[in-house]
Amino acid sequence: MDTTTAIAPGGETTSEDDAPWLSAEEQRLWRAHLEVSRLLMYQLERELQVYGLATNDYTILVELSEAPMRRMRMTDLATATLQSKSRLSHQITRMETAGLVTREGCPGDRRGLYAVLTEAGWEMMRKLAPAHVRSVRSHFIDRLDSDQIAAMYEALAPIAKHLRELRGRA
Repeated sequence: MDTTTAIAPGGETTSEDDAPWLSAEEQRLWRAHLEVSRLLMYQLERELQVYGLATNDYTILVELSEAPMRRMRMTDLATATLQSKSRLSHQITRMETAGLVTREGCPGDRRGLYAVLTEAGWEMMRKLAPAHVRSVRSHFIDRLDSDQIAAMYEALAPIAKHLRELRGRA
């Protein structure tokens, strides 16, 4: 049996027989992933603040702008943005106050609601999307060559698929 050593919390080594700790290489990858994720989201969030928006606001605007008739049922929007219905409701209230979205009832479902992108929300997307794409390109895409982009996609796609399937079971 392979008893490759791995790094346990606190830096001590342990055998795989004791616990499934990450190897030094796995630990390095995991921590780099976490650091890149946090730093990239921090930077993108800072750049969205110029427009008075947070990352979750932008995600909602994107989802609504890409939806048929620029509207989605609130439950579907909560699922798409990985938010609880309660959190999404509070966020939509703030975005309604800013004039970016509105809520409309669902025909045939008295309890159902749609979130609808307003004209002001659409104009915000038209103004903001190019700046956001430039930021994503500058801070992420342009840091990789085409082979790295392809390799990262190949590496991340099955993980995303696995996590989407887990979410679907919840």
